[in-house]
This record gives sequence, structure tokens and C-alpha cells, in this order.
Amino acid sequence: MKIKIFSNDIFDKISEIRTNILDFVGQAWWVEVMTNRPKCTYYFGPFADARAADRASMGYVQDLENESAQGIQTQVKRCKPDRLTIEWDDATAV
Repeated sequence: MKIKIFSNDIFDKISEIRTNILDFVGQAWWVEVMTNRPKCTYYFGPFADARAADRASMGYVQDLENESAQGIQTQVKRCKPDRLTIEWDDATAV
């Protein structure tokens, strides 16, 4: 008989709290996706570790490809983005 110490719900909640703390102190991992057309930078996250961010990045790229974005580049990094989407053609993005 296997004894369950934590239910999945409790484990998920603890993971979420940990990720939120890491994000608050600027130590969470984010996926930065840059596209040439449209000329944008997108941030997806936060993640508690780089591997989780890297695994998730494939889905973000696929979504952007389905929306006909071109020149897609990704980078997984620790940061604390002020904006999740930056449209570089927009005069306010300067």
C-alpha cells in the first residue's frame, strides 16, 4: 500500500507559490520570443526552472507559427519583464 503524503492539488499549489516568490524577487525563468514579422517581443512565464520554460517554449513557437509569424527566435532567461508583449513598430515601445 502506497501512502500519499501530498495530493496533486497541494503539490501544484506549493509549486505555484514557489514560482510566484521567484518571480517577485526576479529569479523566475521566462521564455523570451522575438519575431521579425510582426516585429515583436513576447514573454511567457514565469517558470520555476529553465527546463520547464524550455519545454513550454515549443508550444509558444508553434502558436506563433500558426499565426504566420516569421523570424522566430527564443531565449530562456531569468528576468522580470515589465510588459509581456512589446510591438516594436509601435511608437510607444521606444
